[in-house]
Amino acid sequence: MRIGFVVNPVAGMGGSVGLKGTDGAAVQKEALARGGKKLSPMRAGEALESIRSGGAVHEFLTCAGEMGELELKDLGMSYMVVYRPVARTTAKDTKEAARRFADEKVDLIVFAGGDGTARDLLEVVNGRTPILGIPSGVKMHSAVFALRPEDVGGIVNAFAADHSTKDADVLDVDEEAYRKGLLQVRLFGIAKVPDERAHMQSSKMVYHSGTADEEARELGQYIAETMETCTAYIVGPGSTTQAIARHLSQEKTVLGVDVFKDRRLIVRDADETALLQLLTETDKASIIVTPIGSQGFIFGRGNQQISSKVISKVGTDNVIIVATPSKLSGTPVLRVDTGDRPLDNALRGRRKVVTGYKRRKLVLVE
Repeated sequence: MRIGFVVNPVAGMGGSVGLKGTDGAAVQKEALARGGKKLSPMRAGEALESIRSGGAVHEFLTCAGEMGELELKDLGMSYMVVYRPVARTTAKDTKEAARRFADEKVDLIVFAGGDGTARDLLEVVNGRTPILGIPSGVKMHSAVFALRPEDVGGIVNAFAADHSTKDADVLDVDEEAYRKGLLQVRLFGIAKVPDERAHMQSSKMVYHSGTADEEARELGQYIAETMETCTAYIVGPGSTTQAIARHLSQEKTVLGVDVFKDRRLIVRDADETALLQLLTETDKASIIVTPIGSQGFIFGRGNQQISSKVISKVGTDNVIIVATPSKLSGTPVLRVDTGDRPLDNALRGRRKVVTGYKRRKLVLVE
């Protein structure tokens, strides 16, 4: 099978430093200034290793340097360079790579990036060529991504056998609004992806029903009333967790990570560095997170500030998962993708999820 392979080298760089995306040169510069690390090359390498370990031999077409060639070269996989970016890579380079892949009639485009990269590819191939995302961005609301990098090999090799595809939403998030706490998502288009449902994520669902709001208020009241003194609570993004802050009479960054202690907001919109510093100054800490609707991720999507280092310092036993019954009804399985496999394994299994006032439910985390 002929595979077009492209890496967005800056995808995901803004996650741990709290920038909620890396679209645009100014934001990428700020991410580097804050100490953001390029995660997409590492995750691209993990995905390639999963393809290679499957035993099938594919023909890879890629871009020079950090847009794909380096990862293939590091693993000793054969490839042909069909595009060479001339300077710092931008969305234009991703689109040009897609054109070259289309000209070469590849069977599948595998890319490392986020929603922005998916949108750039779809703009060129327009559903004519199937795409498959290696989850590497900050925003991954679209249904074109594998659940984890290590799942890519199985998806690719299954697709090679039957070339079966399905339609998948590509969603576009307004990053400027996102940084201001507003989630404005629109459908950009429909892509073709491998029809492998077990290891592909769905598109994000947003819950706004009156019943769900009532459930969130009840859940928020219970969590707020049971918070212990002298304990720092690292609270992830979401409307469900926002209800906790309301019962504390405090503000919450809806799409960011905040820290509360003794019923007061002590760190607003924290990044990984701020959280790690806080953990050196406090004896007790807990993490409160809620899953992304439908996708089910509690770590690794939209809350990368709560990194594997932060989770390890807090301890997996001090992770509190909250979700309304309405959300859980559409999210039967929870997932983790921290980039640290031993930590992911420690978080997996059946875990208690707080669903209301003195109510919990055992839910599988995988």
